[in-house]
Amino acid sequence: MSTSESDTIADTEQAPQENTNRRQPFPRGFLDTISTGWAERPDQLPPPREQAPYAAARRDVVSAAFTGKRLVLPAGSLKQRSNDTDYPFRAHSAFSHLTGWGADAVPDSVLVFEPNGDAHDVTLYLRERADRTTPEFYADATVGEFWIGPRPALEGVASDLGIATAHLDAFESREGDVVLDEDDALTGFVSELRLVKDEYEIEQMRLAVEVTGRGFDDIVADLPRIVATPRGERAVEGVFHLRARTDGNGEGYDTIAASGPHACYLHWTRNDGAVVPGDLILVDAGVEVDSLYTADITRTLPVSGTFTDIQRRIYETVREAADAAFAAAVPGVKFRAVHEAAMQVIAARVAEWGLLPVTAEEALDADAGGQHRRYMVHGTSHHLGIDVHDCAQARREMYYDGLLEPGMVFTIEPGLYFQIDDLTVPEEYRGIGVRIEDDILMTVDGPVNLSADIPRTADEVEAWIARANAAP
Repeated sequence: MSTSESDTIADTEQAPQENTNRRQPFPRGFLDTISTGWAERPDQLPPPREQAPYAAARRDVVSAAFTGKRLVLPAGSLKQRSNDTDYPFRAHSAFSHLTGWGADAVPDSVLVFEPNGDAHDVTLYLRERADRTTPEFYADATVGEFWIGPRPALEGVASDLGIATAHLDAFESREGDVVLDEDDALTGFVSELRLVKDEYEIEQMRLAVEVTGRGFDDIVADLPRIVATPRGERAVEGVFHLRARTDGNGEGYDTIAASGPHACYLHWTRNDGAVVPGDLILVDAGVEVDSLYTADITRTLPVSGTFTDIQRRIYETVREAADAAFAAAVPGVKFRAVHEAAMQVIAARVAEWGLLPVTAEEALDADAGGQHRRYMVHGTSHHLGIDVHDCAQARREMYYDGLLEPGMVFTIEPGLYFQIDDLTVPEEYRGIGVRIEDDILMTVDGPVNLSADIPRTADEVEAWIARANAAP
């Protein structure tokens, strides 16, 4: 960052004066001329964006469920990273879902449902751009256009999103407001509203998966350089980040680039290890597109290009579990049946390998079993969408015990993880971690694997790496 808020500030009559001892005042000539000489802003309003009618339909559902209640859904504010720098802003998922505002949403905006008989008048309050005659334009590093670039006007946002708008200064909180993340009923409802995706959301999920697939191709193509980099896991993360930022808004979550024993740590995001030939590298990554919908895909790659016999045995067992889970995922079954199908395979195989003190059947006992879970402690599936763990505030009876319906999007991601110091497994298993994760769309005809084009089987993965190595 070449400049900061501390570099410059207006005089005492025109700008805030906190910490003025470290800021340079503007000369009088600057203050006399900065507000003049600017071209008129174009008056043409944008047409409604593609997602506007879908967001309006979602708002109608919320309105009908909370008749007579004033609903307040904040977008959220900037969050400090350190000193005077902030993390990139990302609006609250429910706010974006109900407005259609994605990566371009403005911090501190508030969506308000004002009761009007049996319906609501919906208004989006936002901080409109400041006139160029005000010090905010040039002196406020947080919202000033001289610092952060053009900001939207109220009329433009209203046309773009198809929502009535008003200046943020006009918003007032009131006693009795039902506020997102403060009221369990509202928070749960807008979370459950996302369990079944509409056509626009499904299109965005397909796009996110497509771009993520290109990111995995980039990693495979760059494996030689990655291996040569002392902290190769960081190189993997960087290669994927370039694709995510080039073709999308960024990553939907911190990339896991876990090589060798690091693959056994489920949420390894330090990504500071070497990528060593002979090891496997587990990459769990997803691109978040500009609408904020994200993919969530995992592939486990043999760094040398081919699996060893033991690596292949573990890998293909995980794939077998994933395939069993996919076969179990049909409309009308409980969501948790997907996990149960994967667990049957995992328990059977680790028992067959002599790793369990009990039989597979005993391990699968709901009350007294679970011994196989030592090697796969996480669940097999979660809902996916505008959040990587979408619909997380939904009630259990709507989520884990809910029924699979057309329009749902979820992951299938079994794994096997043998920690480097786990004395319950033979030495040749230790330090091997494998996960295969795909993004699944439920349709009336059954499940569709949105990420099926990204190589999955051991043979396909080896051929994938070989093609990349053979490329000129």
